[in-house]
Amino acid sequence: MMEVEITQLLHRVHQGDADALNAVVPMVYRELKRLAASHLRHEKGPVTIQTTALVHEAFLRLAGSRLPECENRSHFYGIAARVMRQVLVDMARRRRTAKRGSAIETPLTDSLKLIAPDDHTFLMLNDALDSLAATSPVKGRLIELRFFAGLTAEESADVLAMPVGTVRRELRLAQAWLRHELGATGAAS
Repeated sequence: MMEVEITQLLHRVHQGDADALNAVVPMVYRELKRLAASHLRHEKGPVTIQTTALVHEAFLRLAGSRLPECENRSHFYGIAARVMRQVLVDMARRRRTAKRGSAIETPLTDSLKLIAPDDHTFLMLNDALDSLAATSPVKGRLIELRFFAGLTAEESADVLAMPVGTVRRELRLAQAWLRHELGATGAAS
């Protein structure tokens, strides 16, 4: 029931209904904090933004632009995860501008989780994801949904209206491509 209600509210938010936005925020807030905490666990060294601040910054960015049409709750969380990723990328770029990074390590394990990335590594990962999305938008979106939004293959299949088997295959190919790309980039530095 809650998912249907959230989906209906998100449709109203897309149409500009401010009351719907006020109603949906408390319903999705806990899940957004979980997503933000997942993003922040990958930060190296002292965390420069708290979970709540990351959620609020993402909401400000979402509210500052027209929310795209959300087909369901999972789709909304995918959009929110992309915005949170962009917030962290922007922060890393600002910090990197202040100080230049040193040598880097390949930031992916077999499960594609980040290994204590510094700003430079996080920005390399972001650039690699952008490059992947440019050549294969589906693969880029799947990586984003899985590793930034924490969606399962089934949830990603719902969001992208694809068969689960296809999602799993494309995700494996995307992971292999990223491992190769980041390994090659790390070796070149």
